[in-house]
Amino acid sequence: MLTVYGLRSCDTCREALKYLEEHGVPHAFHDVRADGLDIETLERWADHVGWETLLNRRSLTWRKLPEVDRRDINKAKALSAMIDYPTLVKRPIFETADSVAVGLSGDRLADYVAGLP
Repeated sequence: MLTVYGLRSCDTCREALKYLEEHGVPHAFHDVRADGLDIETLERWADHVGWETLLNRRSLTWRKLPEVDRRDINKAKALSAMIDYPTLVKRPIFETADSVAVGLSGDRLADYVAGLP
């Protein structure tokens, strides 16, 4: 089963969910702010795509973090920050038993969905 992680208020997440629904792709949605995240999930994603890919450095949350928290960011600091501030996670994230994909939309989302079992 495909699980989509994101925010209900995120336009890209809403577009992805609409696409999945319109194309009859079975999925579950996990709101990272309302439902939370755990370190095991973040570690699993980081193993697949790298922590740098997960960290949304363009987010307002990132820009509002004190410079001392952004300076010399590493995996441990980034994952800890994502636990504290789930909006730092780039979204949407698509996860199946075998794959993790981050930030797909448009044609990239269509290609990903076409490759699902």
